[in-house]
Amino acid sequence: MKVAVIRRATFNAAHKLWNDKWTAEKNKEVFGLCANEHFHGHNYTIEVKVIGEIESETGYVIDLKIVKDIIKEEIEERFDHKNLNLDTKEFASLNPTAENIIVVIYDLIRAKLDSKYELFIKLWETEKNIVEYPVR
Repeated sequence: MKVAVIRRATFNAAHKLWNDKWTAEKNKEVFGLCANEHFHGHNYTIEVKVIGEIESETGYVIDLKIVKDIIKEEIEERFDHKNLNLDTKEFASLNPTAENIIVVIYDLIRAKLDSKYELFIKLWETEKNIVEYPVR
């Protein structure tokens, strides 16, 4: 019997959406206010969903403290109160769109999570802009 357990977390980060191969005019046309040369920030919320079998000895799918610690070490400490473009190696050459951010988050968490678990991530960039990965 598979069950999903979910842990939410938040981090605050600045970024600028920009393609160095384009002119400033094209960046502003495509990315609008998100191409602000002085950056802008978001209060991101992530939802980490881990799916697996309930362990008979503990009654857990996974101890959520494990998930909490992975999120803290791999996501919050890496991205919270950072400028994603300037302060992180993950986005040094990768445009920090919500789509790219969620794939990076997924890869970081997946690398620390036992392969017996399925993993799904949801990221709120704003209350109205949400991305999910992987897509089911």
